[in-house]
Amino acid sequence: MQCDYYDAGRCRSCSLMGQDHAEQVAGKEAQCRHLLAAHPDIEWLEPFAGAESGFRNKAKMVVSGTTRHPRIGILDADGHGIDLRRCGLITPGIAEALRVLSNLIRAARLTPYDVPTRTGELKYLLVTEAPSGELMVRFVLRSEALVPVLREHLPGLIERLPALRVASANLQPAHKAVLEGETEIPLTAQTSLTMEVNGIGLHLLPRSFFQTNTEVGAALYRQGAAWVDEVGPASVWDLYCGVGGFALHLAAGVGRAGYDDGASRAGARPGRRVRGIELSAEAVASAELTRDELGLDGVEFAAGDATAFALGAKPEELPEMVVVNPPRRGTGAELAGWLEASGIRHVLYSSCNAVTLAKDLELMPSLKPVKARVMDMFPQSNHYEVITLLTRAA
Repeated sequence: MQCDYYDAGRCRSCSLMGQDHAEQVAGKEAQCRHLLAAHPDIEWLEPFAGAESGFRNKAKMVVSGTTRHPRIGILDADGHGIDLRRCGLITPGIAEALRVLSNLIRAARLTPYDVPTRTGELKYLLVTEAPSGELMVRFVLRSEALVPVLREHLPGLIERLPALRVASANLQPAHKAVLEGETEIPLTAQTSLTMEVNGIGLHLLPRSFFQTNTEVGAALYRQGAAWVDEVGPASVWDLYCGVGGFALHLAAGVGRAGYDDGASRAGARPGRRVRGIELSAEAVASAELTRDELGLDGVEFAAGDATAFALGAKPEELPEMVVVNPPRRGTGAELAGWLEASGIRHVLYSSCNAVTLAKDLELMPSLKPVKARVMDMFPQSNHYEVITLLTRAA
């Protein structure tokens, strides 16, 4: 992939830009194999690589510059804006949305926030595109001052951006490097964006997390569901479940034998009980909405800390299998230690940081990784996802 921003030295976020995509993926797998070298019996499946450009379904853009000449992109070391509206990583639909939103900033006189002087109102634009092409746009503001203006201009924005389904204003009054605040003000009647993945319509509320690469995210869920179905547990916990990606795939039977072609074959998985735990109450609400639409019985979601939930469970409540999909810091010593001592025979571990995965595996010597697959979730960067199936040694 070639990038004018990278070539000009204006943005160096993509550390592997210009390297052949196949070489990038091979390098990531080599690094992952090295980090997990203490487990020589792993069966490594071929890495999954999707598109190398136009894959990001979400853009998190800083708004800077002036009302007449807004910049939408990132900030340099001095806090001044660099416009990245033509970034090759984002989907074409998001690129078009940023063009329209730039015109809105001018027409509605939405004053960009200036970091050096701490003046202005509009801090960020967060734009998400669903596989259907429908859009969610969030305006991160310093205060409520621009909310009436946004409401006034919303009909015109929808006319110029007909794919827009969800719009909201997020209030972040603090002057610090935290993307969003606690208050979300809906601007449209519809408040969730449907992300159709493997025949399952995952509902995404404004503050819910979703994989930024829809194609690779769908493959990740398919692979995980296929491995779980090979084990065949009657009960599963999905810890750090987010909007229910793994949990709903497992309950819907998406992992049935031979399912690796992306077709929509979701249908209830008889008898399997699935429980998802997620710290974000909004993500849990998203998962419950999808569950209810699918009419899935035996699926429960709860908001809470994954480690506290596991440590507080009674022996008779334990499932036959656990799925963990932790943040970059990994599960941590407490949860890894609990998994080691639990007696649970199978764990599916999806990691966005193979370094912490390796550390967690050291804390679970009885749970051996038997299968692994690198998923190229973040082309042009050193980051990737790796999914592993752990089985307790006899």
